[in-house]
Amino acid sequence: MSADHDDLRRLLGGYLLGGLDELDTDRLDAHLRYCDDCRDELERLAPVPELLQRLPDAQRNPGAGAQPPVSMSAKPTPENIEGLLRRMRAARSRENRMARVRWLAAAAVVLLAVVIGFGVIRSNRAVQQPEAIPSPQLVTAPFEPAEGSGLAGEAVLTPKMWGVSIALDVSKLPGQGPFKCQVRSAQGEVEQAAVWGPTVSGSAKVIGASSIQLRNVRSVSVADEDGHLLGTAKLP
Repeated sequence: MSADHDDLRRLLGGYLLGGLDELDTDRLDAHLRYCDDCRDELERLAPVPELLQRLPDAQRNPGAGAQPPVSMSAKPTPENIEGLLRRMRAARSRENRMARVRWLAAAAVVLLAVVIGFGVIRSNRAVQQPEAIPSPQLVTAPFEPAEGSGLAGEAVLTPKMWGVSIALDVSKLPGQGPFKCQVRSAQGEVEQAAVWGPTVSGSAKVIGASSIQLRNVRSVSVADEDGHLLGTAKLP
């Protein structure tokens, strides 16, 4: 950088404030056409006039002859330029602090909205979550063999919307079958729930069904092909 360049650069403050004479203004105009550094500096200093108007000294009694921070008729000096820059930096610092405060306040509002929204979503999900359907209450009834029969086992009854499902697990079945399972209600109604054939071991596991509701079932019985009772499982 030449000494002439440095001298012209010092005039930038006065140039912005309108304090240069016609000769210096023309010199600086010509210099700015090819000097990128000075153009950048001029752009950085562009807010200075407006910032100076915001200074308390400039706003207090503007018509009472108060002295401006920099003489408009004097040729700017390095001290005056530095004073302008200090004031500009201080003003920008205040504006930056205010901007940060506004940004933090906005961020806090957004965060609060997110937390509230998340809580509402979780609350809605909790409200909308279907209640767990209780498991059907199974009823297990052991078989009591009829006189002269050795039938053993149990009947497991599961309530259904349409009636009852009956799972038989029996052993010591006599003869060749077929065997029949019957359900008797409290009103004396009888329904056949299952039929099955002979087994080599004399044991069987059979699933049957009846339209009688579980609460109305009083007993489940097993009989042979001739209708002879082999055993009965009584419900409480």
